[in-house]
Amino acid sequence: MGKRDRLSGEEIAGFVAAHPGWVQAGERLERSYSFPDYGASVGFVMRVALLAERRDHHPDIELSWGRVRVAWSTHDAGGLTALDLELAELTDRLSTG
Repeated sequence: MGKRDRLSGEEIAGFVAAHPGWVQAGERLERSYSFPDYGASVGFVMRVALLAERRDHHPDIELSWGRVRVAWSTHDAGGLTALDLELAELTDRLSTG
């Protein structure tokens, strides 16, 4: 199975169970992050944007004061893929650094 093949419900549920904060919302994997101010939120969005560009896979991002919501999905696969799970994990790492 390739990184852009659609995952089963069981695979997604296993990821969500092992990664606190992430939830499945339809065909997307979403998580909200909190930051102390707007600047920290924007910095995080920039780190995620650079990651997305390097991987040529782009999330939906919602930015507000002290809060960022990130949603991964592989639109051409019609749902979630291993690439989305990988990038969700990397997004978590970026949120702490």
